[in-house]
Amino acid sequence: MRKPVANLSLPEFVILLAMMISIVALATDMMLPGLATIGHDLGMDDPNDVQLIVSSLFLGFAVGQALAGPLSDSFGRKPIIYLGYGVFILGCLLSLLATNWEVMIAGRVLQGLGAASPRIVTLALVRDGHEGRSMARIMSFVMAVFILVPTIAPALGQVVIYLSGWRATFLVLIVLAIAAGTWFALRQPETLQKHERRPFSVVSIWKGLKEIAVCRSAVGNTLALGLIFGAFLAYLSTAQQVYEVVYDAGALFPVYFGMAALSIGGAAVVNSLLVMRLGMRLLTRLALLGLIGLAALFAIPTFASGGVPALPLFLIWLIASFFCVGILFGNLNAIAMEPLGHMAGLGAALIGSASNFIALPISYYIGHSFDGTVIPMVLGFGGVGIGALAIFTWSERGPVQAAPQG
Repeated sequence: MRKPVANLSLPEFVILLAMMISIVALATDMMLPGLATIGHDLGMDDPNDVQLIVSSLFLGFAVGQALAGPLSDSFGRKPIIYLGYGVFILGCLLSLLATNWEVMIAGRVLQGLGAASPRIVTLALVRDGHEGRSMARIMSFVMAVFILVPTIAPALGQVVIYLSGWRATFLVLIVLAIAAGTWFALRQPETLQKHERRPFSVVSIWKGLKEIAVCRSAVGNTLALGLIFGAFLAYLSTAQQVYEVVYDAGALFPVYFGMAALSIGGAAVVNSLLVMRLGMRLLTRLALLGLIGLAALFAIPTFASGGVPALPLFLIWLIASFFCVGILFGNLNAIAMEPLGHMAGLGAALIGSASNFIALPISYYIGHSFDGTVIPMVLGFGGVGIGALAIFTWSERGPVQAAPQG
């Protein structure tokens, strides 16, 4: 295991990383209150089609991760993060100036492409100096701070849209990206020294991919993570419709959205306190069983009410389910990365990119199944929980060891 290179104090390190990875959440959640307006202004009135504003961001995000990780293994962590912020800002400018749907989607794809660098390279940056339970603990702290962003982002977006229109949200994103990039440049040292870097070549990347492909733990936990993220992304895509169409929440949409987001933050804190004692695998199994059980129990009142259970009951189910999701995000990532320390950038890239590509069709299917009820969401969460548990169990049957070094 490599030691951190002149690392920052833990509080500053955690807050900086949380701010850097929050760019994805900000680019997603600030848009949610204005999705219907954006779609209408750009000629897309079908609410289910407007979900593309969210999913197109994650399409670019999936592609960007596949590129950012290997590049950071070859050229260092910091230059690739700078490049990512530049692409993200370019995408924001495109969306800011968009006058048709195609330009808006192109800008969103570029935003996802650029945001992938600070998100995925920071994971490799943590792995440069930490592994196993220690890495899971740090990532839990990062998630606990990070979760403040989706808690306030919809409210921030709503205020910005009310005062200046939806285009101003992209200007806010540009300012925040510049601030995070500047802080990172001034305070965080490079963690991957030149003698530790892998040559950037198709052959090198292919060898790394083959190493990962034969590692049951990395493959299985990446698949499980993709399933869970698919259901979560479906929720993000349909949240505005659920709260404003199904429950007529109106201006309270950011409040309800923030309540669910806080649950993930609470789970991250609990995970950071328990993971060193109980281990990642036990907590992961318990969280998956909890996700499945909650969906099965909530399905009873959901179907009995014709798909529209009482809002308080829906929020209780959602908050409890998101607590399970919060446990799963940090642990599945850490377990998948555990055997890949010698190629953390490529490993983080594959895990992030593959899990996103797995999540996109799941999210599309659940989101486009929206029928004015919460039935698709409940069935989706239960279904991915069952699938993830089966894959996780399979992955644990193999030996827990590092992938062979090339």
